Amino acid sequence: MVEKLFSFKNSFIINCFKLKLMKSLTEPRIIKKYPNRRLYDTTISSYITIEDVRNLVKQHISFTIQDAKTGEDLTRIILLQIILEQEERGNPIFSSEVLTQLIRFYGDTLQGIVTNYFERSLGLFAKQQADLQEKMYNPLSLMTDIAEQNIKLWKDMQESFFRATFPGFHPPSQDGSKGKNENIPGE
Repeated sequence: MVEKLFSFKNSFIINCFKLKLMKSLTEPRIIKKYPNRRLYDTTISSYITIEDVRNLVKQHISFTIQDAKTGEDLTRIILLQIILEQEERGNPIFSSEVLTQLIRFYGDTLQGIVTNYFERSLGLFAKQQADLQEKMYNPLSLMTDIAEQNIKLWKDMQESFFRATFPGFHPPSQDGSKGKNENIPGE
């Protein structure tokens, strides 16, 4: 009887843990910021540091940071704090010129457009970076892409050269037939 009760209790605890784990994977983590500047991660029931929040960002884990008392969303403020600390440490991403330009956009009619532009540009950059990293794991694919780009570059350069040298030059069509080239001897 005791073994059955013990077994039931363990399976109940395991199922609760699984449920909590599944919930944490589908919903954003809630981190509460207390007046003493401490951050409490409700998913793992533990205090965390700004560095831990930075690691959550790097691991693509969704979260929100709320004021423990008011429930106000403080996520942007904490993310800006992380950026500031990173900028102070070593090689900054934002030059003084970039920061000056950013400040000028605040309150401007273009502010919304700039926000959208940054979101899309950074999203595209992140996708390209991920694609490049994926290709780095497959060197043959990377080399093939580089070779295709080089062939296209050489073809474009060659066509530009012939157009400059022979004004009536038309490159061969894709089907393999020759283009009509009036000013090239023998054509």
